[in-house]
Amino acid sequence: MRILKIAFLSVILSVVSCNDNTTAPKENLKTKEVVAEAPTSFKYWKWIAVGDKESASSIEKRFSILKENGIDAILINTNADPKTLSKAAPIANKLGLEVHAWMFTTNRPGDSIAQQHPDWYMVSRSGKSCFVKEDRPYVGYYQWLSPSHPEARKHILSLVEGLAKVEGVTSVHLDYIRYPDVYLPVGLLPKYDLKQEEELPDYDFDYSDASVEKFMALHHKDPRKMENPAIDIEWKNFRLNEIRSLVNEAYEVVHKHDKKLSAAVFPYPEMADHMVRQRWDKWKIDMVLPMIYYNFYNEELDWIGYATKQGVEDLEGKPTELHTGLFTPKLTPEDLKKAIQMAKDNGASGIAFFDDGKMTEEQFEIIKNSKE
Repeated sequence: MRILKIAFLSVILSVVSCNDNTTAPKENLKTKEVVAEAPTSFKYWKWIAVGDKESASSIEKRFSILKENGIDAILINTNADPKTLSKAAPIANKLGLEVHAWMFTTNRPGDSIAQQHPDWYMVSRSGKSCFVKEDRPYVGYYQWLSPSHPEARKHILSLVEGLAKVEGVTSVHLDYIRYPDVYLPVGLLPKYDLKQEEELPDYDFDYSDASVEKFMALHHKDPRKMENPAIDIEWKNFRLNEIRSLVNEAYEVVHKHDKKLSAAVFPYPEMADHMVRQRWDKWKIDMVLPMIYYNFYNEELDWIGYATKQGVEDLEGKPTELHTGLFTPKLTPEDLKKAIQMAKDNGASGIAFFDDGKMTEEQFEIIKNSKE
């Protein structure tokens, strides 16, 4: 919601996998699954990673801490591995936690299947492919698959379905469901010694063969030959619609298995459109968790309320819930308290907290007390 997760965030933090090699006690693995407790009217979520070698006892200990500190739902990153998720989900359910299966979607770092197909990857306007390590934008784990390539799309949806089949899961949670950042959050630009006052060729995607050929079949013009593709509305809208249609297909897949679809998204729809070709208010989706990490944008704390309200208003009349995402490492306990209230006051249905493993006792105390 991992760079970050900002979901971009992506751009500054890497996902941490747990590698506890202890053998899990049999009784923990055979815990009878129970239905999670009914969620509160204002839900608290937490992004968290679980490694494939982590023991059941270690997982239960970490989940218990979250439950004891007011968390209602957990977004579990298992690197899209249904087996690991099947181990973690019953433990969470037993504790009364909702389980949401978090996955990297169009950005698929380390995907062994995708890496066998260089033509599946996005290409920049400058001709650089996300398949080639040295040519990836910003960071090495930016390995973006083209939603326009039919086999790449089929692969992504197969991962979605694999997670949706796991018992005890409430939703499949799409992260990095977008294109690479054509514009970084302004607070991150100094890290890369960049100025982005226009769409730069190295950060403008997807000029892969699959994408260009699909676009040309619809609009009979080649974006590779445009003098200024940034002002061509059809070209921009094509990419917005490629992400939209992928989300809509994922929605049908998960609902076939009686699960819901959720996603980590950029702060509000107009901003997401501008920065990463992601117009999430037009998606068929049950829940969105906009990552309103105000400090990434050099904004003040009250921007959390502004961005929450903007997203809520853009979703008016739709069944989609909005849960505000907060970047807790940069929030003092007092600011966290204010941020929670701002989200509530501006129409959010809940709050999702990131980052995994860095919550302080003081922050947890604020969360617990805010539920009373």
